[in-house]
Amino acid sequence: MLKLFKKDPIKKLEKEYLKLMEEAMNIQRGGDIKAYALKVAEAEEIQKQIDKLRKG
Repeated sequence: MLKLFKKDPIKKLEKEYLKLMEEAMNIQRGGDIKAYALKVAEAEEIQKQIDKLRKG
């Protein structure tokens, strides 16, 4: 019954991933490729966490 009110950690991470990718896209449009690469790297780390939670 308590699980009913527990938030899904995967959904939270997916929202964060999408937010980071959108920020990366905006940075890329601005021409700052170095900052874009850093933001994409952050997003990739979150994607790894998502994959890990789905497997385990």
